Amino acid sequence: MLSYNLEAAGHTVMPVDNGLDALREVTEWKPDLVLLDWMMPGLSGVDLCRRLRMATATRYLPVIMLTARGEERDSVHALDLGADDYLVKPCGMDVLHARVRAVMRRSMGRAAGASALPVEDVLNFADVTLDHGARRVTRGGAAIALGPTEYRILLHLMRHPRRVFSRAEILASAWDDGIHVEERTVDVHIRRLRLALNASGGADLIRTVRSSGYMLDDGKVD
Repeated sequence: MLSYNLEAAGHTVMPVDNGLDALREVTEWKPDLVLLDWMMPGLSGVDLCRRLRMATATRYLPVIMLTARGEERDSVHALDLGADDYLVKPCGMDVLHARVRAVMRRSMGRAAGASALPVEDVLNFADVTLDHGARRVTRGGAAIALGPTEYRILLHLMRHPRRVFSRAEILASAWDDGIHVEERTVDVHIRRLRLALNASGGADLIRTVRSSGYMLDDGKVD
């Protein structure tokens, strides 16, 4: 039913019934997006998502989890592993189509809000450089690998350093209008952004402001 409706919406679909086949097809077929169930034989959806994020060729491949597991901790776990979105079954096809369109738009760099900077802009804060034209982030000269959502959040924070943004404001800057995302999701992506930026042991530049939100701060006063 999912394949039928997605094909009717203009997508080419390659359905598989287990995680190991999915891993092989992704490698060979190179899809624009992967729609994953959690419970699959051979290799679970979350394990497949983890492998996709570990491989250079599929690190930024958009992934939507579509699963019957509706506990908040499950969605947080999947987002932590690199899923771009999380939907609980059953869900309406209109909602699924909207999420697919939104994730694919974001992955191609056409999201509204934070990605509206001119492509020639290069932003610097502390030892972090964001080259928006090249979609490249470095810290201390070393490349930083970020997912699409983490990139857009960092882009927004670097445009306005030392300013506190609420979770709602970060949502508005990094997600498409009309797509419902829980504010708790911001915390997951901020945590992933922190891990990526601090992987080499540098100082934590993202400050949590209790009851307010997050800001980019190096502790210096202009």
